[in-house]
Amino acid sequence: MPLRWDPDQYARYGAERSRPFFDLVSQIGAAAPAAVTDVGCGSGELTVTLAERWPAATVRGIDSSTDMIARAPRGKEARGVSFAVARAQDFDATGTDVVVSNAALQWVPGHDELLGDWSRQLNAGGWIAFQVPDNFQAPSHRLMRELADSPAWRARLHGVLRADPVSPPAAYLDLLAARGLRVNAWQTEYEHVLTGPDPVLEWVRATGLRPVLAALSEADAARFSAQYAALLHEAYPAKPYGTVFGFRRTFVVAAKP
Repeated sequence: MPLRWDPDQYARYGAERSRPFFDLVSQIGAAAPAAVTDVGCGSGELTVTLAERWPAATVRGIDSSTDMIARAPRGKEARGVSFAVARAQDFDATGTDVVVSNAALQWVPGHDELLGDWSRQLNAGGWIAFQVPDNFQAPSHRLMRELADSPAWRARLHGVLRADPVSPPAAYLDLLAARGLRVNAWQTEYEHVLTGPDPVLEWVRATGLRPVLAALSEADAARFSAQYAALLHEAYPAKPYGTVFGFRRTFVVAAKP
């Protein structure tokens, strides 16, 4: 069974989660693409901005979550963008001029091979732009894995979490440059100031913690969350102005000749 997504939980820090999308898309140099696809579009609000940038393009968003697609803009709010439930693994970039994927490919095992396929299928002069979190060694994720691997939880959570689901920027650059694309790859660490009693827990509850919560009963999930929250309070102490949550992301923008 695929993991469920909660659009409301994900949107709790919508401004912070949206900024990397705009930082990514700003580096795409396509002037007038005819076909644009947002792979892993979530609830679609950001996808609509692609239609605003390229009003003559056919823009579509795909996501594997039926819950997310059900929340996508409709009617006039959609600005002509179409949305559909589909997996990134099944997307074929043939006939596409711009492929955008924001914070999605980390959920796709073997996405290096997928990027290779897209680079081959993409139209001449096309662009691939993607962003993935690269904070899996940060306290937020390291503590989650350590707790899951503790004696109290190991039997129920063994193998649920992956330690390194993304590659280093240089590896993505090499992958795409070797296929003839012109590549710009970089990392940015955002220092988010979050508010609330358990802000880092609430952030990861919408994303990285989902596999753990899905593997446990409701009562055990609450118990794990309480133990994890205590660890997060030590790693990310609250300040008078909020809790600082450092979050590093990898960006890759590649142009096909």
